[in-house]
Amino acid sequence: MVRIRFRREGSRHQPFYRLVVTERESPRDGRFLEIIGHYNPRTQPATMDVKEERLIHWLKAGALPSESALKVLKTCGAWARWERVQAGEAVDAVLASRPAPTTVDPRTKREAAEAGKGKKKAKKAEVAAEAPAEA
Repeated sequence: MVRIRFRREGSRHQPFYRLVVTERESPRDGRFLEIIGHYNPRTQPATMDVKEERLIHWLKAGALPSESALKVLKTCGAWARWERVQAGEAVDAVLASRPAPTTVDPRTKREAAEAGKGKKKAKKAEVAAEAPAEA
């Protein structure tokens, strides 16, 4: 059975996900048949990009999305367009009605730490500031 699900990418504490078509038995980060999109929950707002032509192809072939993939497909509107195709609308007409992609600020939700402002350096700076005051 073919599934559409997420494959985790990225470093520790900085995940992003590829939307892949894979066999149900293969592991989460294992072999896949095709990458059909990506999802980055760390940007504000979350970035979702789906190759809808390929998504519709695989859904017609019988692929089923996982729960988390279905949630993202509904959020980005791809699932509503798939339901329109199932109702009998032409694929070209449905794909032409897609909204234009929006540009997203590439910064992540977490702000980067200031250079040289680690806890140890801040503690040393505090101690150094107090030492001349006491002397």
